[in-house]
Amino acid sequence: MKIAEIREIPTNELAERIDTEVANYTQMLLNHSISPLENPSQIRKLRRTIARMKTELRQRELNNK
Repeated sequence: MKIAEIREIPTNELAERIDTEVANYTQMLLNHSISPLENPSQIRKLRRTIARMKTELRQRELNNK
C-alpha cells in the first residue's frame, strides 16, 4: 500500500486497519514457521506497510496537538 493511499484513510479506520494488519502479520509469521510460504517477501512487504500506517497515524497525532 502506497503512502498516498494511506493518507486518504480516516484516522479511526486507520487504527483499525493497523490492528488487522498486525494480526495478519502475526498469523503469516506463524504459518511461515510451520511450513515455508511460497513468497516469503510478503512478510517484509506487510511489515513495511504496517510501519507506514503507524508513521502516518503518529504524524496525525502530533499535528492535532
